[in-house]
Amino acid sequence: MKSVYFNNPQRLTQLIGANISVIVAGRRTGKTDSIAAPFVLRNMQRMPGSTGGIVVPTFKHGLTNTLPGLFAAWKRWGYIRGIHYVIGRKPPKTFAKPIIEPAEYEHVISFYNGSCAVIISQDRPGSSNSLTLSWLLIDEAKFIDYNRLKEETLPANGGIKSHFGKHSCNHSILILSDMPQTQKGSWFLHYKDKMDVEVIRGIEGLVYDIWKLKERMKSIKASGKDVPKALVYQLRHKDKQLNQLRSVATYYKEYSSIENLQLLGENYIRQMKRDLTPLTFQTSILCQRIGIAKDGFYSSMREKHKYDASNFEYLDEVAKSYYEDQDNSSLFTLNSSLDSRADRDVNPLAPLCIGMDYNANINWIVAGQISDYWPATSFQEAGQPSGRRLNVLKSFYVKFERKLPALIDDFCGYYQFHQNKTVVFYYDTTALGSNYAVNEQDFRWVIIHEFERHGWQVQDVYLGNPMRHDEKYLLINQAFQGKQRLMPFFNRQNNDDLILAIQAAGVTRGRNGFHKNKGGEKLAETEEDRLEHRTDGTDAFDTLFIGCEKFPQSQYVSVDAGGVM
Repeated sequence: MKSVYFNNPQRLTQLIGANISVIVAGRRTGKTDSIAAPFVLRNMQRMPGSTGGIVVPTFKHGLTNTLPGLFAAWKRWGYIRGIHYVIGRKPPKTFAKPIIEPAEYEHVISFYNGSCAVIISQDRPGSSNSLTLSWLLIDEAKFIDYNRLKEETLPANGGIKSHFGKHSCNHSILILSDMPQTQKGSWFLHYKDKMDVEVIRGIEGLVYDIWKLKERMKSIKASGKDVPKALVYQLRHKDKQLNQLRSVATYYKEYSSIENLQLLGENYIRQMKRDLTPLTFQTSILCQRIGIAKDGFYSSMREKHKYDASNFEYLDEVAKSYYEDQDNSSLFTLNSSLDSRADRDVNPLAPLCIGMDYNANINWIVAGQISDYWPATSFQEAGQPSGRRLNVLKSFYVKFERKLPALIDDFCGYYQFHQNKTVVFYYDTTALGSNYAVNEQDFRWVIIHEFERHGWQVQDVYLGNPMRHDEKYLLINQAFQGKQRLMPFFNRQNNDDLILAIQAAGVTRGRNGFHKNKGGEKLAETEEDRLEHRTDGTDAFDTLFIGCEKFPQSQYVSVDAGGVM
């Protein structure tokens, strides 16, 4: 028998086995691999023929993050794809039939004993329709829309009591996330108040008592004697008590990534401290609760200014090929290999507008398009006229030894299938006459040179001196309120760190009004403080917005089969 290592958070979650478990943990604590995977496996094994739901914020996330972790863990434990389970197709006749057969199997994991798991992505309307579920796994809960979850998915978790009513795992819910940074994303934190500590202590005590009983029975068997019936009855009684307590238990726990230090190693923690923004490090690694800057520089930004934009037609094609990949090998490279074809908010026939920020230790590109350049769809806000949206499509940054050429290489790789190979490069005087992050040429020269080297045309637009902070503060916050020509919206999946930086950007008041608090940037030269550059990405966004708002370019370019005309 092969031994399996579980760290403390993973082991405790399984041993407690509460009906509702909420685990808020930092990155690389093994949430999907060794908490979600055992949870799904337990439910599918103990409730044969049942149907569960794997809830993810977007289909893209489920395809690139959740499923690979589940499949990798199951493979290590001896569950082979194509033999013990299949995905995305009708199961073979050798598999048992589910109690309630799915209407279609396109995004369903089918187990050999008839159990099913439906992938429910919130960016895909109707994912929860007509389902009768016996359990729910909710991954990346900080990005889950709780109102939609409450209205569409939680009511479906009614299960089939006639079949599974005796199981404590019936109607069970596992919620996984790292620490949220927004009020809306904090919906699951209130489960901490619902946890009855005495019930959890009772479960812990029963688990220990059952372990002692089993060890005693094992010792008696080893000596060649019969196990007394009293011990067998006692074990059954305690198992029944444990099942009852688990069925009403809510378990809430917060862990930092340091809990998994034995596997991650100290170098990983140090690298994350170097590579991540301080806010991301605090929440995603240390799992610390933080306050959002409600009176910050971007105080008018709201949750409505974020959107999801998955191209389901393309992702379905990708998913089909990866579902058919029996050894899962290519699924693990999917996240890094996806490109702009997976994004529904990109108009491939229009140029991409970019704003940039340059620093010795971090360099940013923030890319966007105005909504006139792609068909208005569900993104169109009520009362928001067509052509007044600036969609922030994606942001890129490189750290330390990776400089501008690497940054532009990342950009061009992601947009390699973009038909209109033109960028509208907005820049101000900060791009001129500087060379400390590149070579003897200034930033503007290097950027244009690198884009042209990759086969792109550059339409460079000079903005002059950087806008004063008080003017910028007024302009951008009025834009969020709909009082300027453009209103900014952010693709949530493609601007993780940028959104965090914007939400955390502080403000100071001086003689000339409001100023963005950029004090952390001055401390960037020391090893400890390099990640205090929380405002660098926001400066790149500012440049993009000011350029598109104040210096709009004629960007309609015809494209034929031969390329840009």
